[in-house]
Amino acid sequence: MIRHPLLIIALLLGLELLVLGLARHKRTMGWFSFLPPVFWIYFLPMLVATFGLIDPQSPVYATITRWLLPASLVLVLLPVDMKAILRLGPVALAMFFSGAAGIMVGTVLSFALFKPLVGAEFWSGFGALSASWSGGSANMIAAREALSVPDHIFAPMVIVDTVVPYLWMGILMAGVTLQATFDRWSRTDRAIIDDLGRRIEEGRDNGPEQRSPGGLAAILLLAAAGSGLSQLLARQLPQIKDLLSTATWTIVIVTLLGIMLSLTPLRRLERVGASKTGYFLLYFVLTTIGARASVASIGSALSLILAGFVIVAVHTLFLLVAARLLRAPLFLVATASQANIGGVASAPMVAEVYQPGLAPVGLLLAILGNLTGTGLGLLTAHACRLL
Repeated sequence: MIRHPLLIIALLLGLELLVLGLARHKRTMGWFSFLPPVFWIYFLPMLVATFGLIDPQSPVYATITRWLLPASLVLVLLPVDMKAILRLGPVALAMFFSGAAGIMVGTVLSFALFKPLVGAEFWSGFGALSASWSGGSANMIAAREALSVPDHIFAPMVIVDTVVPYLWMGILMAGVTLQATFDRWSRTDRAIIDDLGRRIEEGRDNGPEQRSPGGLAAILLLAAAGSGLSQLLARQLPQIKDLLSTATWTIVIVTLLGIMLSLTPLRRLERVGASKTGYFLLYFVLTTIGARASVASIGSALSLILAGFVIVAVHTLFLLVAARLLRAPLFLVATASQANIGGVASAPMVAEVYQPGLAPVGLLLAILGNLTGTGLGLLTAHACRLL
């Protein structure tokens, strides 16, 4: 069994690089069409630890999470363009938040229904799932740390977060043929789509990406400073048992810090790969979470998958009511839903399928999810805890 911290880091880093390399290679990228790279980045370290190849109790995992998670969140949030998000207009934003509200209400309802099957201790797991489905993987990992979700609870939630969104994305893609029928039912104002197209074109940024060693050094320096500052401030703030811990404060502070930095010239670091570096660090944190879990802990995943579909059903109901009231097209229903449940990787794809040329709408709504998902997930978790 490998116990030396440096050897564990090397092995986990190797697994991450292997998965990301296979996912980009043209001959093997098709393998990840259903189970995405982020799943394997979590699952392979879990298998390695379960079979006794590395020490699942090594203190190096906590150290990596404590330092790299805040660092990655600063970089992931750095390129956020608040002006472009607000430029989407009130209808698009209202549809996104209607979907997020549906996730929150659906999560609390689903937890209430499935609590006898999975156990009351799963309140934190449902909260982490809500954070993911209000934003994305980064939000789920951040909420997991803020809520101190136990490994045996987080593991099956990763399965749910993989299976349900991909099945739901297939359903949304198939729904493109129903656009005309739906838009008649919702009395859609087609000017909404024309206006979105105009706003996206006005805000389009075609600047090239320019990577350099100096740029990478600046990115890493900013990430380290953001991580250190957020932890330093978090230690000075009061703690409330089962509500606010130092880890919770760290996530809240680093999220606010990332948003504030996105309003400064530092957001230009995206041109040299800030968010890509951030996601690489985030996925490395995910390998350490997987290494602490056990394959045996995913036995309750089937019940939780059913619970996930209950959440999606309530989420869909919220979106349908909002579409009827706002006269929103099916394009915005599907795009907002995928921005919530799928995230930045898949929301632009769904938007493009429904309205060619409007993929940026999906991207911007998904980025909005990255901004708000962690906070909404924490609120949902504590609502579940009250049950």
